[in-house]
Amino acid sequence: MGMHFGGATTTAHHPAVSRTYAWIVFALIFCLMLSDYLSRQVINVLFPFLKAEWALSDTQLGSLVSVVALTVGILTFPISLAADRWGRVRSVTAMALLWGLATVACGLAGSFMSLFLARMLVGLGEAGYSSAGGAILLSVFPQRLHATVMGAFLAAALFGSVLGVVLGGAIAAHLGWRMAFIIVGAGGLVLAIIFPMVVREPAKAAAPSSPGAQADSRMPLKTVFRELFAARTAVFSYLGSGFQMFTLGAVMAWMPSYLNRYYGMTPNEAGIKASVLVLMAGVGMVLGGIVVDRLVKRERKNVLLVMASYAFGACALMVSAFILPPGTAQFSLIAMAMVLAGAPIGPVGAVATGVSDPRIHATVLATGTIANNILGLAPGPFVTGLIADRANLQVALEIIPLASLIAALCFAYARRYYDADARRIAGAARTGEVADLSKAA
Repeated sequence: MGMHFGGATTTAHHPAVSRTYAWIVFALIFCLMLSDYLSRQVINVLFPFLKAEWALSDTQLGSLVSVVALTVGILTFPISLAADRWGRVRSVTAMALLWGLATVACGLAGSFMSLFLARMLVGLGEAGYSSAGGAILLSVFPQRLHATVMGAFLAAALFGSVLGVVLGGAIAAHLGWRMAFIIVGAGGLVLAIIFPMVVREPAKAAAPSSPGAQADSRMPLKTVFRELFAARTAVFSYLGSGFQMFTLGAVMAWMPSYLNRYYGMTPNEAGIKASVLVLMAGVGMVLGGIVVDRLVKRERKNVLLVMASYAFGACALMVSAFILPPGTAQFSLIAMAMVLAGAPIGPVGAVATGVSDPRIHATVLATGTIANNILGLAPGPFVTGLIADRANLQVALEIIPLASLIAALCFAYARRYYDADARRIAGAARTGEVADLSKAA
């Protein structure tokens, strides 16, 4: 999924804002995250309409999903850096205006190429929103609520993905596919106009007092990139997460079309059924981390074995499901596979940051977001369409889950380096080269 791994540097100060103002800010940023993913995912349920009207190939349809994830993956880092310098409220406003206008432009498109370019602009608008919006939230809530607030904020991506499919199908069935884009885009524009009227630019935080935090601001860019890939556990975890998102992104993008073609459902019905599978993946993301923490308490490197088991199980169930003929048994297996497919995504961030310099934890998490988009969400739908054009969609969905097998191998391979990477970070902490890990958490 075009779902990101967010992070931000925090301080222990209590923001000088009222509780009411903080929750109003949260509500607006949460709704903008919904708008973000509504604009991104609404197209999935519109594939049958676009194919019928413009005679598009499955490769072309898949590219309309992939181009957004690819644009996000490429531009997330530079746009987030720019937002920190230009101002986060101004940046969020500009981003929301752009993705809202671009989504409306999708509904006005007269050809595949104009729609493709509009989708690229949607990705440009959404590229830095998660990091900028998250940073604003962390500036208005006390530190004791940061985990709760950020968890709820990122959950909006899941809800937006589901709403995009359900509402898009309902609007298209009654008003046509163009109005689905226009209405979704208009909602984002309304929020973009309201946002700067209500939300103030956060005051610059005082310099943190901890040695690790002070070093954070002084770390040269060259050192950041060197440290970012110093831990091979983290590198292989990124790779595993990316390949796992390849499977998830492909299945989420193509399930409405699959249900339409092979189950004979209307686009609206297919959208509702597909949204159930997206929710199952979300349940897996939540439960996957809980199960890992309960099962693995002493040997933390065994977290990676559990993650590998999730990915392998998802591959086995998904391939088995698509070999079966369409029906209740197949749909049930796909649902179970989606739970396992989502399960490893949450623990990836914990593993990668656990073996990385605390001063670059936010950058480590952002790197996970890039891997998820460039390796997973961008190529997954496109490659599925490519295979479907040469065989059929059923065959494509039998092959695509093999990416989860590669993910399982990456997680298992990462385990080989966990002890050495953990010792390196622990040794650096003892010698004062990095801050105490417990304080950085």
